[in-house]
Amino acid sequence: MIDVLVVDDDFRVAEINAKYVGKVPGFRVAARAHSAAQALASVQRGTIDLVLLDHYLPDQTGLELVHRMREQGHGTDVIMITAAGDVTTIQSAMRLGALHYLVKPFTFAALRTRLDSYAALRRTVDRVGGRGIAGQEQVDRMFSALRTTPAPASPGLPSGHSEPTTDLICRVLHHADHPLSAHEVAAETGLSRSTAQRYLRHLEQAGRLRLSLRYGDTGRPEHRYAWVAP
Repeated sequence: MIDVLVVDDDFRVAEINAKYVGKVPGFRVAARAHSAAQALASVQRGTIDLVLLDHYLPDQTGLELVHRMREQGHGTDVIMITAAGDVTTIQSAMRLGALHYLVKPFTFAALRTRLDSYAALRRTVDRVGGRGIAGQEQVDRMFSALRTTPAPASPGLPSGHSEPTTDLICRVLHHADHPLSAHEVAAETGLSRSTAQRYLRHLEQAGRLRLSLRYGDTGRPEHRYAWVAP
């Protein structure tokens, strides 16, 4: 699970954002903060993976908080969620290493897309290895993981299939560096194996995925799926 700190001076907004986070598989809200001091204390405890950070806080700006975090050696990842839409603030957030910048008001789908791309980045880094040496292909894969445009889904989804779930599965397969089974896709997305299998079968029939078989000791082949570039 990815532990998230939700930071917003408005208690109601913080609660809404926390509920949004709780709806995304693989993420959980570890803490809420309503000031920069509270947020820094949570980060200092060392249990936070990702900060969803408002810029307008009562004691410091969000960017001042990020600067303090970096000065203290905290590499905790940050996604800005703020009404500040001026170019200067956006550029400063980029220079301080914010991975995404989401302007209020926003939809759940917009936040989920950013969280999904962040999870894809973490999976990609884990595959390379924290101390491994990345080649250009791995570097490109890390940077592409942060792109928030969903992989194109097939038109005319069957009854019972949703666009967000299709996009999520497409994104997982798109960023995978090897074919995945339905069990592995289910583990990556938080879906049940039967649901993952149903979507994978549809995407394979639509030409979005390539199916291959891997034979084990039991003689029963395992279906594995790989992304097909458009």
